[in-house]
Order: sequence, then C-alpha cells, then structure tokens
Amino acid sequence: MYTIIFTIAAYLIGSISFAVVASRAFGLSDPRTYGSKNPGATNVLRSGSKKAAIATLAGDCAKGWLAVWLAVHFDQRFGLGDGGIALVAIAVFLGHLWPVFFRFVGGKGVATALGVLLGLNVWLGLATLATWLIVAYAFRYSSLAALVAAVFAPFYYGLLFGADEILFAVAAMSLLLLYRHGSNISNLMAGKESRIGSKAKGATATPVKKK
Repeated sequence: MYTIIFTIAAYLIGSISFAVVASRAFGLSDPRTYGSKNPGATNVLRSGSKKAAIATLAGDCAKGWLAVWLAVHFDQRFGLGDGGIALVAIAVFLGHLWPVFFRFVGGKGVATALGVLLGLNVWLGLATLATWLIVAYAFRYSSLAALVAAVFAPFYYGLLFGADEILFAVAAMSLLLLYRHGSNISNLMAGKESRIGSKAKGATATPVKKK
C-alpha cells in the first residue's frame, strides 16, 4: 500500500515541468514552441536566458532527487525495500517524460535522471554528471553527452552496488533516455544537431502589454 502511495506521489512530482514554469516566470516563450520543442534546460537556454535555464535544470534535478530521497529516507519506516525505491525512481522519471499536468508532453529526462541518481547515491550521481560534463565540454553537444552518460550510468551502479532491483530501474531509465533522444541521434549522424548555447528562432521574451 505504501509503495503505491510513494509511487503515485513520485509520478505527480515528476509531472511538474520546470521548463514551462520557469519560462512563464521569466516572461519567455513556451519552450515547447521553439528549437527542439523539448521542455528542458538545454532548449530553454536557447531562449538566451541563462537564469531560466538554470532554474529549469535545478527544478528538474531537484524533483528527481526529492522523490527518491523520500523513498530512501522512509524505507525502513514503511518497508518499501529496493523494489519500492526502484518503482519510485521510475515513476518520477516517467512523470517528467509524460507529465499529467501538461497533457503528457514532457522533456527527455536528463536532469531528472541525474536527480534520481543523486538521490540513490551521491557518488553515482557525480560519476554520471562528470561523464556528461566531459563529453559536453569536448564536443559541445548536450544530446551526445546525455547519451554517453546514459550508457555509463547502469555500469557505474553495477560497480558500486552490484545487480539488484534498483539496477534494473537505472537501466530502464537509460533505455528511455536513448529512446527519447532518437531524433537527436539522427541529427548527430546527419551533422544537424544544435550545439550548446546556440539560439533558436522563436525563442523570444513574451511581450508585455502596456496598460
């Protein structure tokens, strides 16, 4: 029973799209209308607002961390076990990909996945983040960095903790990340992928009506 409650709560937390929330707060265009049309930090950065992009990144990462931290913190009290924690990790991630509050149109899940990994184990999250940073710095492609980090995340978990139910959750997230980046993979192969920091057409601030 408690596992179901935590899982549903995690999905609802994941359904909060900070890309849309931050864009509205900073008076920017809806990130689902320009660039890659992906409600994520990288696409929000294409609006030219670093503050909005940072807010998006922090929010999406924090919700993944919070859902998993709550499950881990209350594990012994409510008997969630590794299986329950794994379900919570997947649920918050699915909430980001297919958010109930935004007609099931969500982001690709990179920041939320990082938050989940940090919630599971700080070193696991930092190792995956370091992988992303190295690839992003070397090639300037956020999508490529996400793909490489997604491949390595289950490997890092296996090295740290071995094979268990949570490893399968991490592997499932990685596969979903690869799936959600299908168009990016095609663009990378065709040399059409946008680099980090490039500005997209239509990424403008929402005009303020004069009173």
